[in-house]
Amino acid sequence: MLEAVSSRLGRKIFFSYFILIIVGFLVLGLAIELAIPTSLGHHMTEMNRMMGGRGGPDAGQLAGLRAAVTESLLIATGAALLVALALSAWLTRQVVTPVRRMMLASRNIADGHYEQRVRVGDESKPDELGELALSFNQMAAQLEQTEAMRRALIGDVSHELRTPLTAIKGYMEGLMDGVLPATDETFQQVHKEADRLQRLVADLQELSRVEAANFELEKKPVSVDKLLESVSARLGRQFEEKGVSLGFDLATDLPSLLIDEDRIGQVLLNLAGNALQYTPQGGQVRLAASRQGSAVRIDVADSGVGIPAEHLPHIFNRFYRVDKSRSRVGGGSGIGLTIAKHLVEAHGGRIWAETAGPGKGSTFSFTLPSPV
Repeated sequence: MLEAVSSRLGRKIFFSYFILIIVGFLVLGLAIELAIPTSLGHHMTEMNRMMGGRGGPDAGQLAGLRAAVTESLLIATGAALLVALALSAWLTRQVVTPVRRMMLASRNIADGHYEQRVRVGDESKPDELGELALSFNQMAAQLEQTEAMRRALIGDVSHELRTPLTAIKGYMEGLMDGVLPATDETFQQVHKEADRLQRLVADLQELSRVEAANFELEKKPVSVDKLLESVSARLGRQFEEKGVSLGFDLATDLPSLLIDEDRIGQVLLNLAGNALQYTPQGGQVRLAASRQGSAVRIDVADSGVGIPAEHLPHIFNRFYRVDKSRSRVGGGSGIGLTIAKHLVEAHGGRIWAETAGPGKGSTFSFTLPSPV
């Protein structure tokens, strides 16, 4: 099938060149045939006068000259046609070969071979087909990355689901075998694992919605003070119980934000909850807000364990954990930051993380455009 398509394309390009050449020769020949009698008669008359003769050339002279011109034209046409045919074949090959490579590569990608790439001649100065090949390779790289992420997601989800299910199964087997007593404590442990499983499923549903942009933002003017106060109201007791101080630093000239209060509140709760989780007793978490050009910047800084620099580019990837050995109970589902990133970007903002290194705390910041 691929050979037939490329062959048809090559024939079409070749015959288009060939027809163009033939038409050009026909026009040239017709123009010469119409111009020869008048032109030769005029030039022969001028030559006779210069040589002392009278009158113009006779019919025999004109016929002979016309035959000579026609013969020369046919010889030149034949030579030009051979060269044109060779050039057409070469140009056709130059066009068809890259297209055929891309067709073959696209078939391989459709069959699941996402590592397929198209060879580009000079990547520093590509022509139009070279630019097309580069775009094709970029598309193939994106597809390969997407497929890798899909496989990783399946593996991560399977691992995350296996942990609570294994615990629930273990408790139930212990109850059936009489190894574990049927006490409230045992049933509470089973309920706790089921609750973890339910939260994970809810997080996965939320992640699916935000990654597919399958949600609507109910924007309304909200003050930054109100946003930060909601964090204190919902997490204040947890900070007190752990012995971590929660502070605020708000600029005085902050405008109201046109945002979905629930969604951005979810982002702040996630960032503040993470900061509390990774800050030891006696540490502090500080929420700050300031103007940054036409946007408002919100920072959540902690004095906790910090993040190694090599992990920062991946910190917002789903299921990514800095500490691979961290337990699932202590490490959360690993998708909260991914959800936060999509929610901030849906508002036209940007989110990032900074750290001075392990043991030196970290700062998560995001910006939101302010209505002007």
